[in-house]
Amino acid sequence: MRCTFPAPPRAHWQRPNMAPTERGTPGGGFGDASGVPLPARVRIVEVGPRDGLQNEATLVATATKVELIERLADAGLGHIEAAAFVSPRRVPQMADGAEVLHALPRREGVVLSALVPNRRGLEAALAARCDEVAVFAAATEAFSRANIECSIAESLARFVPVIEAAREAGVPVRGYVSCVMACPYQGEVAPAQAAAVAGELYRMGCHEISLGDTVGRGTPLATRRLVAACAREVPLAALAGHFHDTWGMAVANVCAALAAGIAIFDASVAGIGGCPFSPGATGNLASEDLAYLCEGLGIETGVDLARLVEAGEFISRALGRPGASRAGRAWRARHAAGAAVCA
Repeated sequence: MRCTFPAPPRAHWQRPNMAPTERGTPGGGFGDASGVPLPARVRIVEVGPRDGLQNEATLVATATKVELIERLADAGLGHIEAAAFVSPRRVPQMADGAEVLHALPRREGVVLSALVPNRRGLEAALAARCDEVAVFAAATEAFSRANIECSIAESLARFVPVIEAAREAGVPVRGYVSCVMACPYQGEVAPAQAAAVAGELYRMGCHEISLGDTVGRGTPLATRRLVAACAREVPLAALAGHFHDTWGMAVANVCAALAAGIAIFDASVAGIGGCPFSPGATGNLASEDLAYLCEGLGIETGVDLARLVEAGEFISRALGRPGASRAGRAWRARHAAGAAVCA
């Protein structure tokens, strides 16, 4: 296996030297200003039931998880990450993954995915009739060791038999790369560093690579540079954006990624989640905010925003706190005001 990973930057959060032309153009390089048309359709990969809930301290009942996934499918989301077959000691929220998947009726046009860390996890996912499995690697050595207790190269080597077995079973494999723009332990991540890991996963057989801004430190400029680097290793159509909103940049980064040609984005209903192994990381990009953005840009998603907001309210009640979606809050406020006027 060919694994070449550039060394991380020396200074914490040090910005790279940029040529004047890289510092931005009028319009921010968005849409037609960049010469790249926006996609006609975006596929939203709903990660709330897994990546969202895994970081929640409140344990959610299996029946509630099942109802959440059903509500998300009713809202038009056709790709839902439903579970993770990981250590229940490290991630207790995911201990009932098999029960959740067995309880869900299969729907035409809805892909149910599960995260698997090893061959044992894959076997459990296959037994639960997953439509897709996902594996994960990090763009930095420090995060790889903190998260899965091994080097990047070791983690990739471990996934070779997992990917081969999944493909032999006819189950596609999605690949995640964490910390693609910044790492909580090493600071800023060079685009080539993330691209090297993304390319390796793709060559190993992952049909799609999700680029995760795990700590939410990315900016639109960093996003454009990341996509450009990764597109040299992975076909643009096989790249997905996965943004966290820690610094309030998630929607802006989606806009930059759209302008760069990305048409697949991960998002989490009500903005729930983060990463239990990334200190300080907060919620994912809210699915409601992403759907509203795409609707405003004339981009099809197949999502019924009203039903999606209702799904966000449902899981927020289960967690005992308000959801983090700005679009969800605005939607509720508008309809509450309308109801008051009608009354």
